[in-house]
Amino acid sequence: MNDVLKNLTELFYPSLDALGSFSPIQSSDLPDRYMSLLDHHDHMTVTVEAWHNSLVEVHVLDDCKQGDYYARKIVLARQRDATCVLFGIMSIHLAGLPDIVRLEIESKALPLGRIMIRHHLLREVEVCQLWQITPGDELRFHLQLNDEEPIFGRTARILVEDQPVVELLEIVAV
Repeated sequence: MNDVLKNLTELFYPSLDALGSFSPIQSSDLPDRYMSLLDHHDHMTVTVEAWHNSLVEVHVLDDCKQGDYYARKIVLARQRDATCVLFGIMSIHLAGLPDIVRLEIESKALPLGRIMIRHHLLREVEVCQLWQITPGDELRFHLQLNDEEPIFGRTARILVEDQPVVELLEIVAV
């Protein structure tokens, strides 16, 4: 299992099985409808908003803070109809960010991507691994899935001024 996936899921789950079964895949293995959602180096907030033609809002399901690190488990939902379009876990090194950005993140009011873009942070999104996922009960619940048909996601890092500041697990619903 990929270190980023392990590190992120251990923050909120005793076992990855609570989310589902994860298999690493290559970009060429992604179904076409997932390609533009996952195989890119942009913020996921902007990508899912464009794909779904709707702004999204963040719902923090759980969070924790240890020293300079803040982690949260979230869903992004379309504003127009409250449909969940992304399940995610992120770990953020707050010391690598300006105070105003840290405050906005901890307010839980806006998606991370929107905050970083609004504050013009020089950033690079680095895809670590693409995943095919057989969803477990929790993913089926949050993404409103009716069966165990595979879904797809990615682990990624966000670098600010060439320093890794955020690790992400992003699982999308189409």
